[in-house]
Amino acid sequence: MAKHPFFVGILFLFSLVEFSFSRVLVHSDKRALLDFVNKLPHFHFLNWNEELPVCKNWTGITCSEDGTRVISVRLPGVGFQGPIPRNTLTRLTALQILSLRSNGINGSFPTDFGNLKNLSFLYLQYNNFSGPLPLDFSVWSNLTFVDLSNNGFNGSIPSSLSSLSQLTALNLANNSLSGEIPELPLPNLQLLNLSQNNLVGSVPESLHRFPKSSFFGNNESLLEYNVTSPPLVLPPRDLNPNGKFKNGGKLSERALLGIVIAASVLGILGFGFVLLVCLLRRKSVDSFPGKLEKGDMSPEKAISRNRETSNKMAFFEGCNYAFDLEDLLRASAEVLGKGTFGTAYKAILEDATMVVVKRLKDINVGKREFEQQMEVIGSIKHENVTELRAYYFSKDEKLMVYDYYSQGSVASMLHGKQGEDRCPLDWETRLKIAIGASRGIARIHRENGGKLVHGNVKSSNVFLNPRKFGCVSDLGLSAITASLAPTLARAAGYRAPEVTDTRKATQPSDVYSFGVMLLELLTGKPPIHTTNGDEMVQLVRWVHSVVREEWTAEVFDVELLRYPNIEEDLVEMLQIAMACVVRMPDQRPKMVEIVKMIENIRQMDPMKPASSETKSENTTRLAPPSPPPGF
Repeated sequence: MAKHPFFVGILFLFSLVEFSFSRVLVHSDKRALLDFVNKLPHFHFLNWNEELPVCKNWTGITCSEDGTRVISVRLPGVGFQGPIPRNTLTRLTALQILSLRSNGINGSFPTDFGNLKNLSFLYLQYNNFSGPLPLDFSVWSNLTFVDLSNNGFNGSIPSSLSSLSQLTALNLANNSLSGEIPELPLPNLQLLNLSQNNLVGSVPESLHRFPKSSFFGNNESLLEYNVTSPPLVLPPRDLNPNGKFKNGGKLSERALLGIVIAASVLGILGFGFVLLVCLLRRKSVDSFPGKLEKGDMSPEKAISRNRETSNKMAFFEGCNYAFDLEDLLRASAEVLGKGTFGTAYKAILEDATMVVVKRLKDINVGKREFEQQMEVIGSIKHENVTELRAYYFSKDEKLMVYDYYSQGSVASMLHGKQGEDRCPLDWETRLKIAIGASRGIARIHRENGGKLVHGNVKSSNVFLNPRKFGCVSDLGLSAITASLAPTLARAAGYRAPEVTDTRKATQPSDVYSFGVMLLELLTGKPPIHTTNGDEMVQLVRWVHSVVREEWTAEVFDVELLRYPNIEEDLVEMLQIAMACVVRMPDQRPKMVEIVKMIENIRQMDPMKPASSETKSENTTRLAPPSPPPGF
């Protein structure tokens, strides 16, 4: 039966009203967030633009599935300074997750947070809050995880916490809380930390299941209980009427000897323990047990040691990541490789975001010089240069954060997987890699008044961008490296001859290294490889020897010879590569010239296939180009 037009109109009207109401709700949340960020000073840039959709583009914001309400605000380490403005975040009545940790927020706990009835996760640690905790926690009946540690909260622990039946973790460590611990019969509570406060009295029976470390740093009486049984009541000491030990307060020789021996044994054990900790800590600097260890500094110390000197992650404008140093150190991670300037890790954050973290070594420059170089590198915005998203500096640790490229490096594509599962790179892909990488290096050479040097051009530092063109990474670090001696060893095969003597990377040496990478793309061989006689040979010398003897197709990767009508392309690319690796630096072309030469291999769109009318059909023997001068 057909629907009556009246009812159709009513349904349409209801849909329209519902849609309008949803837009009003999300707009109201957007306005609340803008009021919050505009009223609270912060150091780092947030891409919160009123013109952009809050649910899709705003850093640290997550909305409900239907896009009508903001349910998560994660803004750790943004650099907020001052108290939370009233009537801002509390208008986000659907908020479930609030993370403002590792900032400089001060003042008392916001009294209007009671409006956030749906709050489940509250992270306010590592700020400068002060004053008492809220008296009535029962208004947040959905609270599951509460971390208010490392602030200046004082007063007593509210007994209303016992009403939070869903609470699984409570961290109030490193505050100035006093008084006795209330009974907290919370069956779901799995993590508890009340250490480093001014608490007194005894541990309630409901909390005896937690280790003594949960109460360490308070009044000693808190530790006088058995972890797995009721509190242990010690019998009174044997005192005489005068309040002295029997035997007149004097110890027997046997007792004195026992004390001396016990003290000696404890001293030896203590020394051994300290030595063991030092050895393990030293080892952790070079190991990677699945977490980004911090060497000699815990994340708490790294963040709290000097809040006023930006000892936190520094993010560049346009970065949409919402994490801080603590997130990186806690993230599960995988070693991607050890490179010239340090080790690269793939870090998977709590929200499943994947980033590459470069842990630098042999860098002994001061903070100012390091930050200046990072600003130069981070200012480069180009589709063929891997963008530096953030960095971290401390005396013991220097980190750089990049986007993660799931396909891996060009080196892994060329020389990685072997056998039937290997997916060979066709000529179109290799040509796009060369075009993109040359454009990226040319862009780098224009930076800093035309003086910036990449310093580490090699196939393991080239990736594919979303358009499948080459994208260069790991740039600009040679200028702040403590010594180029280890660099020379690790860059063997790519190193220009003059760098061995001067130990200084230059733009012409970048050109040489890029030429070696072009030879890799053409031959399919690594920069140093073995011949049939198991002799180690540099790729440049091997290609040079083949050119001298007779110009044949055997110089090219056999995978490439399967593709028809590309012989002229190969020869032209080989000419360019040979021009890049000439011995004299001043005879090498500039990168801007190389870009034009490579692009001219395909006069039109480099994505288009080669024209059979303009390419030779001889697939067995290639005519040699004129050898470049100085080769």
